[in-house]
Formats: sequence, C-alpha cells, structure tokens
Amino acid sequence: MRLAIGARPAPDAPDAEIIEVATSPALFRLLDAGGVDVMVLDGEAQPSGGMGISRQAKDEIYNCPPALLIIGRADDRWLATWSKADAVISHPIDPIALARELAALMRARATGPAGPGSATAGSAHTAPAITAQ
Repeated sequence: MRLAIGARPAPDAPDAEIIEVATSPALFRLLDAGGVDVMVLDGEAQPSGGMGISRQAKDEIYNCPPALLIIGRADDRWLATWSKADAVISHPIDPIALARELAALMRARATGPAGPGSATAGSAHTAPAITAQ
C-alpha cells in the first residue's frame, strides 16, 4: 500500500504522511487528538477488523475522517456499506484504484464542506493513512 500511495497519490492531492497503528485503541487516540485526514482500514485485520472500527469511528468521532476500507472479497461490499466506509477496495489490491480512491478522499477532506481554509476543513498538508489491526 505504501508503494501505491507514495508521497502523493495524485498530482493534485496533498502530500501523504502515513501513520500505521496496530490496535484500535491506538487509532482512537489518534482520532481523538485530531489531525487524521483519511483512515485506510484493513477489513480482515484481527482482532479488531476495519469494518467494525470504521462504524465505531463514524458513530463516535465528531467530524470523523473518511474511511477507505480494504476488503478480502468484492462480495463483502455490503459489509462495507454497514461499516459506513466512504470508499472500498478489494483484494487483489489495484494500486491505481487505491491511489485514485485515496486521492479523492484526501481532496474532499482538504476542501471540507465549507471550502478550503475554513474552520471545518481538514488539513491540506497531510493525509495519514491508518492501518488498524
């Protein structure tokens, strides 16, 4: 995933700073602290899967960053809908699709609902991708 994302997943997307976490408590500490622009979650991770983490984050975190969910099978897209994921990629991972989806989420978060530079807009400088296991 790091190779597909690179320093910037698209020429017009912000730079990406990737922060990896191994547990859901570590992810929620980061989310509570703010500064996370996009979460990339592994839907197959154990013991806490990305689907459940995505749903919990969307329910509990104010202005929760968008979630890109990596799922094991394309047939699991209905579970991604339940998890409130904003984008879904299935295995085998297509690096171009991953970069495209991540860049779209980064752009949307950087401009926010009130436009660039607003108090509710996300950071335009980094878009940490979070892998929860």
